[in-house]
Amino acid sequence: METFTIKSSCLQREYTVDAYLPGKHLSKNPGKFPFVLFNDGQDLRKMDIEGILKKLSQKQDVVPQLIFGIHCNDRRIREYGTGRQPDYKGRGDLASAYTRFILEELLPHLKLRFPLSDTPENSAFAGFSLGGLSAFDIAWAHPEVFGIAGVFSGSFWWRSHEVREHDPDADRIMHDIVEKSGQSNPNQRFWFQCGALDETDDRNHNGVIDAIDDTLDLIQALEKKGIPKNHIHYLELPEGRHEPATWAQAMPHFLLWNTGLNAGLNADFLERG
Repeated sequence: METFTIKSSCLQREYTVDAYLPGKHLSKNPGKFPFVLFNDGQDLRKMDIEGILKKLSQKQDVVPQLIFGIHCNDRRIREYGTGRQPDYKGRGDLASAYTRFILEELLPHLKLRFPLSDTPENSAFAGFSLGGLSAFDIAWAHPEVFGIAGVFSGSFWWRSHEVREHDPDADRIMHDIVEKSGQSNPNQRFWFQCGALDETDDRNHNGVIDAIDDTLDLIQALEKKGIPKNHIHYLELPEGRHEPATWAQAMPHFLLWNTGLNAGLNADFLERG
């Protein structure tokens, strides 16, 4: 792991970034590599991402990836969210500035420093919980940059209005953004993970927790916008919780899927928490 800092003019603060690099591959291959940016990148350390990557590297057909973990700070609830608007409590008011930081400051810096792919199909943005919402929002808004989004326990409950009893599933901002978007990019790919124990809330009383409902409803919205079903993958872990241990369990699944190794998505490569 290599750790560095980058100063953001967009947000007037310094960011810590962890870079996980496939060293032996970098020295042997002069080309450019697929990469994944992760919001809440500090959690990758808790997941032992280096151990996960080492195990995956033992598979001969695994494509090497560059992984970057962007650390958050105490402004997380303001910087993550949806760039179009804050939620009804004003949270996420810095999300549009965070998008500019990613596109205008961080990515150019990374591409000068590391051999990153220039193609959207090899460029992914992922995150956990609210960081997953942010990653999805940025990827959806910029398919010319990110062809892939990965969301672990995404906060798709993000709302423009408090829950209305007569229509509890209304006002979800990300769903509204997708539904009202113009033409979608059918080349984008999306990976979602939920845990059956992510939470206990069930606002519409249908027997399904909100985290799963919100994710499946978003998948349905993507399909209605023309995203092919084979470009969307959903992983539900029966014992999964809203915590790094569960996301560590799902991480090999995402990293294999990210480089197109769908045949490798089996129990052997799902870490046990």
